Amino acid sequence: MVPKENLDGLSTSVQTQRATLVTMESNATVRHEQLLAKHEQSTESIIETIKSQVEKPSCPPMPPKTVCPTLDLSKGMAQRLKGKLIVGEVERIYLAATDHIYTARIDSGAETSSIDARNITRFERDGNNWVRFDVPIPGSDELVTLEKEISRRVKVTQAAAEDPERRIVVELQFAIGDHRQVAEFTLTDRYDLSFEVLIGRNVLRDVMLIDVGREFATKLPDSIVKNRNDS
Repeated sequence: MVPKENLDGLSTSVQTQRATLVTMESNATVRHEQLLAKHEQSTESIIETIKSQVEKPSCPPMPPKTVCPTLDLSKGMAQRLKGKLIVGEVERIYLAATDHIYTARIDSGAETSSIDARNITRFERDGNNWVRFDVPIPGSDELVTLEKEISRRVKVTQAAAEDPERRIVVELQFAIGDHRQVAEFTLTDRYDLSFEVLIGRNVLRDVMLIDVGREFATKLPDSIVKNRNDS
């Protein structure tokens, strides 16, 4: 218990302490704000120093774009891509057996090449199976007769026919552009078709590439074309 006469002195002492606490709190706040400001100023100074000493990052230069080489097709000579002959949808083909030049359709949908053959007759020679057939001469109504040993027989299914057609296959030497080859051809009557010869995948495979937007992309050598009216 505090005597009553001492209450006034105690109240004065409490007020004095409160005032001191307020002053101390105010001074502490001021000092804290000063420290924060000094810290921010020091941090900014450090950042500016780092910026002045460190080079700005730069992106590496873009690599030059790879441009595929363009093919010079202006001369019409045989063009090649990775060693393969570039042909159009229609090409001129030289058939050695008839010594004439024909117009051939290039068709990657056909497995085996074919040629217009009429009057097909099978016969035997020296114990082997042979075939005699007539091939039309371009630009005329004449036919040239050929005799070839039969390589094999194949079944060919036409879109308009219900049953597959059995065809005789023979080997013929031909040239497209400066490319010469011996390949199998099926014998079939192509009288109602636009082209005497059809070149299929057995010739195209690993040898030729088709440029579907072109025709007559190749040119036969002058030694073949010379003195031939059917070229």
